[in-house]
Amino acid sequence: MKSSRNIQNSFWIAAEIKTQRIILGLLPIITFVLGFGGSVVAQTAPTAAVKNVVLVHGGFVDGSGWEGVYKILKKDGYTVAVVQNPTISLGDDIAVTKRTIANQNGPVILVGHSYGGAVITEAGNDPKVVGLVYVAAFAPDKGESVSTLIANPPPGAPQPPILPPQDGYLFLDKAKFPAAFAGDVKPDAAAFMADSQVPWGVEALNGKISEPAWKTKPSWYLLTTEDRMIPPDAQRMMSKRTGATVVEVKASHAVYVSQPKAVAALIEKAAQGAARK
Repeated sequence: MKSSRNIQNSFWIAAEIKTQRIILGLLPIITFVLGFGGSVVAQTAPTAAVKNVVLVHGGFVDGSGWEGVYKILKKDGYTVAVVQNPTISLGDDIAVTKRTIANQNGPVILVGHSYGGAVITEAGNDPKVVGLVYVAAFAPDKGESVSTLIANPPPGAPQPPILPPQDGYLFLDKAKFPAAFAGDVKPDAAAFMADSQVPWGVEALNGKISEPAWKTKPSWYLLTTEDRMIPPDAQRMMSKRTGATVVEVKASHAVYVSQPKAVAALIEKAAQGAARK
């Protein structure tokens, strides 16, 4: 009986050893398969889009004009900050914008309208910024300013109704503001924009760019074909040299007010595109 038990125990021990050897032999194969599968998942899984957007307004207006764009982006899950630049000097506006960028938790898509394009061109060098979006905006090169870019308008281009400086600040002619700045905005809204103008400092127009961020970071440009503030041909020149992805929209200079869906769509495209860079 004892001998029979010993034989049985020896059998089970041998079987257990054999099983352990099989498992140990399979471990490298299992590890390889799991590792390979993991790498496939990592390679095929879509990269998450950038979720922080900072909006920078231009001259003569404040950040409230971004409201329509803001609401769309927020609804689509983006964290949105609207910069309130004083538009007194380019240096101050860059500093204000960079403080807003610093408050964001993660990578940022930086968006500028009109003069705001000059601001993001310099502020966009911030390490958190991964993409630039120009909305009917100036995109100066090194050593350029808004003043130099508007000094020689294309032949036949409409002249913005800018009044002579008052104590170092500029305004648009209120009567001509709607047609020049906001041709496709509802009349009552355009009239309100004209009556609530923010003085634009001459010093801000003269501020020169030291290092254009678009030379090292991807950019997108929304070009407005009915623009009477920045001629479409001037926009084409600037967007071409930045190497931007360009979308043309039949709209006035105030496209961010009149067509917020088109503007938000390009910003979201930039957020997705920058995540893949």
